[in-house]
Amino acid sequence: MVERRIELDRRYGRKKKMKKLKEKLETATGEARDKVLYKIKRLSPFWVEPAKPEGK
Repeated sequence: MVERRIELDRRYGRKKKMKKLKEKLETATGEARDKVLYKIKRLSPFWVEPAKPEGK
């Protein structure tokens, strides 16, 4: 059960980190945006940025 707990803790940590990075991505521009995208890709290589709605 110890290994499972460690694995779950890592997953929860990644989830929290992704949430923070996604919030930063919304307001980031230029070089800061590239840095945030790089960090997100390192955490989750298959993540794709959602397309912005055309109305906004």
